[in-house]
Parts: sequence; structure tokens; C-alpha cells
Amino acid sequence: VAPMLDCTDRHFRVLMRQISHRALLYTEMVVAQALHRSQRRERLLDFDPLEHPIALQVGGDDPALLAEAARLAEAWGYDEINLNVGCPSQKVQAGNFGACLMAEPDLVARCVEAMRAAAHLPVTVKHRIGIDDLDNDALLTAFVDQVAAAGASRFAVHARKAWLEGLDPKQNRTIPPLQHDRVIALKRRRPDLTIELNGGLESPDDCLAALETCDGAMVGRAAYSHPLRWSSVDAVIFDDCPRTILASDVVTGLIPHAEAHLQRGGRLWDLCRHLVQLVEGVRGARHWRRDLGNRAQRPGADLRVLEEAGRQLRDAGL
Repeated sequence: VAPMLDCTDRHFRVLMRQISHRALLYTEMVVAQALHRSQRRERLLDFDPLEHPIALQVGGDDPALLAEAARLAEAWGYDEINLNVGCPSQKVQAGNFGACLMAEPDLVARCVEAMRAAAHLPVTVKHRIGIDDLDNDALLTAFVDQVAAAGASRFAVHARKAWLEGLDPKQNRTIPPLQHDRVIALKRRRPDLTIELNGGLESPDDCLAALETCDGAMVGRAAYSHPLRWSSVDAVIFDDCPRTILASDVVTGLIPHAEAHLQRGGRLWDLCRHLVQLVEGVRGARHWRRDLGNRAQRPGADLRVLEEAGRQLRDAGL
């Protein structure tokens, strides 16, 4: 499941763990400079052990700070550290990281090399097929070659270019056309590299199709907007025994996590906001979502809200 700002926080990751035990989960992007400020580390890095396998995604352009981030990721127990070379937002560009780094493969290589030297974790890179006018297969291949030589072990390639001027991040996820063929062609040119396809994968069957030509499949908005759509992933992709996963199972499974979060002083809505995507396409779904939202956002909302939400779903056979 791809890193997504304001989506793949620890609460959503625990939700997804009720649905798939095997899929690799990514954090939201964490800025390496923020990790350097020690008082924020626990909030930025902490996760529940049940989230494994889990990758920390970081943003930055300073090899020393990224090396420090890699050491912290290893100490915290992450399974992988991933460098963001795909985000096109103006704020990220102002910090000279994200997608704009595709124009600086030398710098990306130095960053990856520093991260590899600092920790024993796999260092991976998530990037676009191109940016602005730097958008052809020769440049894409040269970028991947240089970064692979620096020690990157996997490339998650978003099969869209990014326009750094004129499009906002949401538009950059939809307006530039998907070009899966270019990612597939990259894999064919570099069969020894691990290439993962990202962008426009809407179902487990789409992921299976992607795995016929690439080494991995990364899913973003379709996982966040339709969590239960992915209940067959462990069986279909990883050959585990099939499981029947109901929405009520997911809600009930979140109760221990919710209890711990409330004990730390958190709000129930912090995690319930992700649950409004859980039930769709059935009678009463809109009412259930509205009721959950109203109750979970009240001051002092406690576990009884989740328990009641789960009971309503069980009574409906969901």
C-alpha cells in the first residue's frame, strides 16, 4: 500500500492489517529534517508491531540527514526505508525534494549511498516516469541505473509523469496519462533490477496482471477508498488460505489499538475517520457512516462507539 499523505498514518495501517497480513505498508512521507528534531521522533516514527512488514518513507535532499533517518528507521524496527522522488507539491519542491529530484540523479545517488552506508535496511526509491520536459525512456533508464548503482534495491515507479508547474498534487495523480507500458519496458531493459508498478491498479486482479511483467504492485487511493476490496490479497497474491473478512471483523479488530490510542490521550476520531471508507455499496451504508462520524467526533468519544458500530454491522450480516 503506497505512502499517502493524510491517509497512511498508523491508524489506517492497523486497519489494513485486519485485511491483509502480508502486504507491505508504507508510512506517510516523513521529512528527514523533522526527524532531526528529536522531540518529534516518537510521534513521527512510532508504530504497532502488528504493522510489519512496514516501510518508512522519507523526503529530503541532504545525504547526512537521510543517513540519520536510515539509522533511526533501523533502530525503530522498520523493515525498509524509502526515498520519495515522486511528490510534486509546491511545498515539497521548495525543500528541493520529491519529484523535482528526478532532475538531479547525482544527488539522489549520493542520498541513497549515504542511507545504505548508515543502516542495514533495504533502501528503495519511489519515483515518476519523468517530470516536465525531462520525460523520455533514456532519461528514465539513466536515472534508475545511477540510483541502482548507489545501492537502491527496488524502484516503485508511478506510471505517470509529473508537471511541477501548473498542476497540483491531486491533478498530478489524474491528468498526466498512465503509461504502464513505459514501466514494463523499463523492466524489460533492466531485468536484473526490481521494478514495481504503481498507478491505476484498482483490484487484486489488476495487481496479478502487473506481476506478470513487473516484480511488484503498489496500490494507493484504491486501497484507501475501498479497503475491503483487498480482502482477497493474501490468498490471491501470496497463496495464503482464503479468509472471509467482514467489515465488522475490521471494526472489532481495531478495538485494542483504539484503546491504546485513547490511553495515550488520542481521540477516537483519529482512527474512525478512516473507517468511513469501510462500508459501501450496501443498504444502510450511508446511515452507518453518518452515525459513526457523528458519534466518534464528539468530545470524550470512547470505545463504546466502536463497539456499537461493530454490533450494527454484525446485525446486518456485514
